[in-house]
Amino acid sequence: MTPCESKPDRAHHRPEGHLPKSPWAAGASLLCLLTAVAVLCAACGRGPSPQAGGSAGSENSTPAPPQPTNRVDIPPTVRKNLGITFAKAEYRNVSQTLRVPGRFEWLPTAHREYRAPLPGRVELLVEQFQRVQPGTPLYRLDSAAWLDLEERIAATRARLDSMGPLREAHRRHEESLADKVALWRERLGQLEALREAGGGSAAQFTEASAALNQTRAELADVMEKDADLEAQEKQAGAEWRALVARREALLRAAGIVEHDRAEFGEGLKVRSVAEGVVESIALTPGGLADEHALVLTAVRPDRLRFRAKALQSDLGRLRDGQPAVIVSASGWEALAGSDTRGAMPGALRLGVQADADERTLDLIVEPERLLPWARAGVWAQLEVTLAGGASPDDEELAIPLSAVVRDGVTPIIFRRDPADPDKAIRVEADLGVSDGRWIVIKSGVREGDEIVVGGNYPLMLATSGSTPKGGHFHPDGTYHEGDH
Repeated sequence: MTPCESKPDRAHHRPEGHLPKSPWAAGASLLCLLTAVAVLCAACGRGPSPQAGGSAGSENSTPAPPQPTNRVDIPPTVRKNLGITFAKAEYRNVSQTLRVPGRFEWLPTAHREYRAPLPGRVELLVEQFQRVQPGTPLYRLDSAAWLDLEERIAATRARLDSMGPLREAHRRHEESLADKVALWRERLGQLEALREAGGGSAAQFTEASAALNQTRAELADVMEKDADLEAQEKQAGAEWRALVARREALLRAAGIVEHDRAEFGEGLKVRSVAEGVVESIALTPGGLADEHALVLTAVRPDRLRFRAKALQSDLGRLRDGQPAVIVSASGWEALAGSDTRGAMPGALRLGVQADADERTLDLIVEPERLLPWARAGVWAQLEVTLAGGASPDDEELAIPLSAVVRDGVTPIIFRRDPADPDKAIRVEADLGVSDGRWIVIKSGVREGDEIVVGGNYPLMLATSGSTPKGGHFHPDGTYHEGDH
């Protein structure tokens, strides 16, 4: 038994102000105190807490410090300031995917030109980049040739309409003359019968014959006039139809779907025939346009296709109809989501002619749907699933390649803690093959786990070292170790 253990009660129950009776007793008390301090230091790994009270055998002690951790606090303010974004791990066919760069371009049917059907002065009714609907007035054309055409059409129509009553009057005149001829024939027959009977007058017979001949002559003139009127009517009808056909052809050529005669005095209004956006305007307001001169061009933004270039060495692995996906080339930070949210699927078509100088071949895809960021001239990437790569058995768990950062030579990823979305877990990545955008992850991640793709480099710098460190970010983006 130690001296400290042999006399515990004495030290505690000594009356106040009572001094040890001997030097040995004072030495034993000091030895007991030093032994208690040594035991506490061995147990805690640090000196005695200033708040510790009581004797050396007291049960009150300082809590053990937190163990080192590979988790980092990333509250919403930190995620916003550091630009932290996530992408989900998903199963993909990485080894059987060909990725090639390309860009969006207009389909040949995307543009529509609106030209002046006749020479005249143009007053624009739309602005550049204005969206138009079918029937939207685009410009007004003040043309003397158009007014002359309208007047000729109206005059020909009036002449054609007057031919009907005129021919009807001639028809009635002809009928009356025919009846008159019949009467004179009957009269002449009666006189001929009297003459044969020995009666009648030669003068009456002669007069009746002259009247019949005159009536026949008038009937012939009327029939000839009627034939001439018929010819004139046919000619007027043909002229009217030709003028109307020319006007309709001019209207169709100008894209005019409606011409209100009430607006005749305001000029000819050219209207849009399809939905689109005014891309370019070739004339200034009030400018003079020649016949068939270009006035403006409209385009349909949804008429897009994607053109990429593949190496001719990949021809053996490509064929028409292979499944393809167009993905953004601006990185996962712009998509802020998985590939299924930022992709446009379609069927692959090989170009009909290759480039012998560049050793490339065009790949064409018309996407089944368009995302808001798809624009003509936007650069993107085309993922083609090669032959034999459509089987689900060939898929492997993969993450975006941009999610991987290196701490020295060690690849590092940060997985969002499923139990606490405001924490990120530092993981040494066990990686496989890559297609240039995705990389296979062999362990440490499950399907659907969120992986940091934007802002992962500051996280790596904050946790860099041979041993993972716990810590947190302040809202201003600065990092501090520990919980406080």
